[in-house]
Amino acid sequence: MTMTNLPPSSGDDNCYYILTGECSYGSKFFQAGNLCFCSERSYLRNFPDDRPPTCFLRVIMLDDSSTVTIKVDVLQPVPEKVAAFLLAISSHHDRLKYFLDRVNLEAALRAVPGHRVMAEVEHHYFPGIIRYIGSVYRSSSPVLSPFFFGVELQGEGENRGHSDGSYRGTEYFKCKKNCGIFLPFSKVQFTPEENYGKQKPKPDTEEVVPVKVGDAVSFYVDEVLTKGIAMAVYRKGTQCFVKVCPEEEGTTDIFREIPLDSVVKENLQSLFSPFESNMGLGPPNQMKQELSESSEECDGGNSALEVNSMVQITLDKGTRVSGIIRWLGYLPQIKHKMAGVELDEDKGVTAGEWLGKYYFHCAPKRGLFVKLQCCQPDVRFQSSHSSHLSLVDYGGHEVLPQAPDSFPPLRNEAAVHVLQGRMKGIQGHCNSCYMDATLFSLFSCTSVVDSMLFKPFLLCDRNVQSILRDEIVNPLRRTGFVKARSVMHLREQLTDKGQCSSFTNAEKDPEEFLNLIMHQILGIEPLLKLQSGGQKEQDCYCYQIFMDKQEDLVVPDVQQLVERSFLSSDLKLVEIPSCFIIQMPRFGKEYKMFSKIIPSLELDITDLLLDSPRECCLCGDVAALECSECFKDKVFAATGLKQFCSSCSRRVHSHYRRKTHKPRELHIPEEFHTRSPQGCQQVPHEKMELFAVLCIETSHYVSFVKYGPENDHWMFFDSMADRHGGENGFNIPTVTLCPEVAKYLDLPLAGLALEQPRDMEGVAKRLFCDAYMYMYQSKKMALYK
Repeated sequence: MTMTNLPPSSGDDNCYYILTGECSYGSKFFQAGNLCFCSERSYLRNFPDDRPPTCFLRVIMLDDSSTVTIKVDVLQPVPEKVAAFLLAISSHHDRLKYFLDRVNLEAALRAVPGHRVMAEVEHHYFPGIIRYIGSVYRSSSPVLSPFFFGVELQGEGENRGHSDGSYRGTEYFKCKKNCGIFLPFSKVQFTPEENYGKQKPKPDTEEVVPVKVGDAVSFYVDEVLTKGIAMAVYRKGTQCFVKVCPEEEGTTDIFREIPLDSVVKENLQSLFSPFESNMGLGPPNQMKQELSESSEECDGGNSALEVNSMVQITLDKGTRVSGIIRWLGYLPQIKHKMAGVELDEDKGVTAGEWLGKYYFHCAPKRGLFVKLQCCQPDVRFQSSHSSHLSLVDYGGHEVLPQAPDSFPPLRNEAAVHVLQGRMKGIQGHCNSCYMDATLFSLFSCTSVVDSMLFKPFLLCDRNVQSILRDEIVNPLRRTGFVKARSVMHLREQLTDKGQCSSFTNAEKDPEEFLNLIMHQILGIEPLLKLQSGGQKEQDCYCYQIFMDKQEDLVVPDVQQLVERSFLSSDLKLVEIPSCFIIQMPRFGKEYKMFSKIIPSLELDITDLLLDSPRECCLCGDVAALECSECFKDKVFAATGLKQFCSSCSRRVHSHYRRKTHKPRELHIPEEFHTRSPQGCQQVPHEKMELFAVLCIETSHYVSFVKYGPENDHWMFFDSMADRHGGENGFNIPTVTLCPEVAKYLDLPLAGLALEQPRDMEGVAKRLFCDAYMYMYQSKKMALYK
């Protein structure tokens, strides 16, 4: 292959290639069919016009993001869209095969929603209609996402699909349940073009619909010629419509729905440069001046808005939508400064694409490009006292200035006085409940992780630390209320630092949030240090309980679950943790291993500690041996690991049923080697106290917090307990006392097992049946960490 056959691809910024042969780089081996890319700048630097080109090219592999140097004779250039289609094929061999056999690939490039196809399902082909073409999940590569075909199966293919047009919670098209499927183009047989005319008309094809998204168009409104941009093209019944953003000033009429036959495609330049047209609209210099003034006004009118700002936009018919600015800049040939907005709802028209190029990425129908002037700051997050939707005014709280003062956690009557009530706690917004419940649990009534707020850790991001301390924890402890804007400020920082745009609007798991903020952003020391079978220490921030289903456990308590999990994984705690966060055994948000779990108000970790003195479970003397086989012996107690002193171990294992057991020697600290003649040396017990429980039901997180020493000193927090107003309103967080919990904590195990969840008083059912994460603290160790 000559150098001239290796031009840059059609992408504006990157050149994409497929390997047509195998190659090695260092210890890595790459099969033919791997995809890679390099920047256009890098390409031009290697293949200049004024000197001989190089024989090697430094590229980045799309599959694993590794940077390698490859001989150009095994690289074949591919356009960006072709690379996206090929990336959806997982097999490298198949990728190359379909790239070389261009028939199916070229048909895929011509296909549009509405075309009839044959889709492969379990090695058989069934008829269907393309409903969507594009990415359906965020790729491991930040550069390019694979493109799939969303097909609605019909006829014999009905009920052979896997979805209703949704994938991982995002709707890409609508169809009947189990009639939708997402496939790479290699599993789709496209109908020959000559047959298209025999099918039903497809409004999405170029032959039928000459107007595309992004085209400049003109139309008449009350006999007045109006110009605008086509934002969407779609069919309603038998008629096609174009949704147009008129080139009119103002924010009350952004979109107009115009019949397709009433729209004329225009030259884009003439639309946005009216002084160059021959419409007789005024002297050129005057028009240029007016346009310049308009542009300056637009840019200056919302100068405070920036990427990640929360905004509201008024659509046609007065509909108001909310979203987050993901991109700011100028689109090709458009003089106005534009904003690319990711909406909270599916009321947009794009996935971040404009005229074939992606300026940001979001779910389909969540993206919208509008003039920056049309974006207004989201009034729900303003602290202005004049706004009737002011979150602060509604709750009766003044806006708190950021102050260096620090406030202690709330306990006993102070906690009740400050935290109880409506518009109390942390206000929820846009899937923030996982973060709201976690922050309320960790900081409202305990200081066990307050080091996150002050300690200058090695990797600590001081900006995130100050937001957490001054905008969330201090207001919570001072007035009992944190407005949603403060949490959104933190979420924006997590989005920025965590390189994941979905932290500002998507549902996450509490452990994902904790790992990100504790490990990656603040860089605090791991909360737990574990050792398994004498191997190297493992560090973590949350402990996930793993265990097989055990018939003898019907209604377990947390103590039993932790002990069994540690035993099955042969784990020990290297040191006493100040904070022990434990995730319950459940899979996803629905399947729970146990219908009820009893909170252990105290967690005894004595037997879980490595190289710590332990007590013989029979006589109470210092234990010398541990036996994992004895743990399940019904002769012994239901809880507690089984360890024995030397004499008790001999007696226990002299029984014929236990002769095959293999007790393991324990390391006894030096000070416990000798016994006093009066009796056994007393072994200290290390116990941790429960301070909060996170619960989840139908993807919504809530929190139970223990605010005092008594069994009935519990409060229940829900960041989205109520709502004021409709879609433009706001959530009302609520904190209520729930002393009824004590009634069930005092029940014997058998009695609690018989309790029907629907009959439990108040919110007690959620504590026992929906527990997701238990949080324990050691006040003794918290003084040192």
